This record gives sequence, C-alpha cells and structure tokens, in this order.
Amino acid sequence: MTKYAAYGTTLKRGGTGGVAVANILSISGPSLELDTEDVTTHDSTGAWEEVVATILRSGEVSFDIAYDPNNATHKNASGGLLADFVARTSQTWAITFPSSPAVSWSFTAFVTGFEPDAPVDGALTAAVTMKLTGQPTLA
Repeated sequence: MTKYAAYGTTLKRGGTGGVAVANILSISGPSLELDTEDVTTHDSTGAWEEVVATILRSGEVSFDIAYDPNNATHKNASGGLLADFVARTSQTWAITFPSSPAVSWSFTAFVTGFEPDAPVDGALTAAVTMKLTGQPTLA
C-alpha cells in the first residue's frame, strides 16, 4: 500500500480549477458521519442492540492559516474568506490530496468561523471553520 506525505494538499475556492487559499498550515475534515437510530426490540436476537442508518452528515472542514490580512484569499474583499463569512454565502470548494494520481474532494460550504491568533511570541495565524451543505463529491 502506497503512503503519502500530506505536504502539497490544497484547498481551492471555486472547485478544482479555482483559487488556492494561501498559507494553509493544516487541514482537517470534512468530518463525515452517518446517524443511526436504535430499533432494538424486546425480541432482538440475543438482546443485542440493533440500529438503522438514517442521515448522512457532511460535517465541517477546519484549517489553520498563517494569516496575512492583506492576502486576497484571506481578507474581507471579493474572493476572501472573511468576505464569504460576512456575506453568509456558500462557495464551491475542493481539497486536492497529493496522491498519484491526485484525488480531489469537492463540496459546497459556508465559512462559519474565523479566529485570528496573535501571540506575543509567535506567528500571526487564524483558525477557519467551514460547514458543508449538501452532498460532497468524494472521488
């Protein structure tokens, strides 16, 4: 089984042909989940729990950036993360993994969180959270 380094993973606004968010330090997600509902009855075999699958949850994507307040992909101007947040508009996104061949997951999401961090002894960074809406394409 081939193993890959995560270095080179990209997150693009506008899908696979879009614009890459600059200065990403790490990406987590999407946190895909399947809800289940307990349907255990008094006559369930061996008294073991039984469940049925219900809703697929698309979850969230979170990522940390080396925050540049003047970078077009970060700021509160057209095409920036803060602009999407303030406007409350969803965008098409794609995470492309550096595998061979490259694999991309695409989805629609809202920027739901943007938290800058400016420690006196560290780098200016920001933690960003996006909530997916609808069905992602998991290639």
